[in-house]
Amino acid sequence: MIKTIYLAGGCFWGVQHYFDQFDGILKTTVGYANGNTENPVYKDVKKGLTGHAETLEIEYDDTVISLPRILDLYFDIIDPISVNQQGEDVGISYRTGIYYVDEKDLEMIQIKYDEIQKQYDSALAVELEPLKNFFNAEEYHQKYLDKNPGAYCHIPASKFKKGL
Repeated sequence: MIKTIYLAGGCFWGVQHYFDQFDGILKTTVGYANGNTENPVYKDVKKGLTGHAETLEIEYDDTVISLPRILDLYFDIIDPISVNQQGEDVGISYRTGIYYVDEKDLEMIQIKYDEIQKQYDSALAVELEPLKNFFNAEEYHQKYLDKNPGAYCHIPASKFKKGL
């Protein structure tokens, strides 16, 4: 079955490049989620004016890759206790979050979230919320690291099978 999940993990360029390498990931789109304005633009999101998080929309085939596996991969590339920062990227738009659209996924997400929480003394900074809104980012952000090899990415290059 084709399903969708939204993951905010800091700069969306690397998050997209990372998830694109896995079987079962059918389509990824970078955009802005759970903010306060309609049709935000990058310069306003980056300045923290819209309340949106840079987020990756992931369409996947759950007969090939499960949601728990996707979440394991996600937690492998973020610092889940860092507030509004991943790598050198700082600000509300770089916060982490899991935004779901299918209420039936919440139990599975909560189990994984609680499992990860047990590994830390501090509370996780990863938002766990239903998706309120999502707007595609500008075209030049889509597949950015494919178009611009060697561009900055907060995810270590060792996490990419196909390189940067």
